Amino acid sequence: MDVKIEESWKKRLSTEFEKPYFVSLTDFVKQEYATKQIFPSAKQIFNAFEHCPFDRCNVVILGQDPYHGFGQANGLCFSVNDGVRMPPSLLNIFKEIKEDLGKEIPKTGNLERWADQGVLLLNATLTVEAGKAGSHQNKGWEIFTDAVIRCLSNEKQDLVFMLWGKYAQDKGKIIDANKHHVLKAKHPSPMAANYGGWFGCKHFSQANAFLKERGLKPIEW
Repeated sequence: MDVKIEESWKKRLSTEFEKPYFVSLTDFVKQEYATKQIFPSAKQIFNAFEHCPFDRCNVVILGQDPYHGFGQANGLCFSVNDGVRMPPSLLNIFKEIKEDLGKEIPKTGNLERWADQGVLLLNATLTVEAGKAGSHQNKGWEIFTDAVIRCLSNEKQDLVFMLWGKYAQDKGKIIDANKHHVLKAKHPSPMAANYGGWFGCKHFSQANAFLKERGLKPIEW
């Protein structure tokens, strides 16, 4: 099966595309796009991989599934398109960055600039029906994204994994914490963040300190 995904990832994940679960997933997703309003756009499903090739990946942030509001999702977890109002979780992320690193909150919530610096912004589920949060969960995407995480954990060394909230932390149990730097905090959504455990986590300065120690370029958050 020919899946349009960035070449360095395609080389490592090609065996996944032939597995029965992925064939079923592909059929499901194609049918959904043909008959319903699905986000992100079909050409952006694998956008996270496009902007962050395997060899350039130094940081991984795990999300759950894409935003289901019109015009929001762009294939990168927590990110929205230029000109779209910043969702509360993303605003809380930038508030923490301001507190942690002194950077002003940007005008746009488009995180492509992070991805282009080597931050893989990976949702567990890569598609969603408009207005129906979680509608494409348990269709096979989670198996695929587990394979992505396992590939990164096994084949790379000294990655920074940012796991925010119970869902991401459960999914991250397959990461080899002896090889990688795993950072955990509460989810940045208002419901979780306002009860403590997100603000003050300092994940962004910690990630940059870890990268610098290994002679890697810190991220311009």
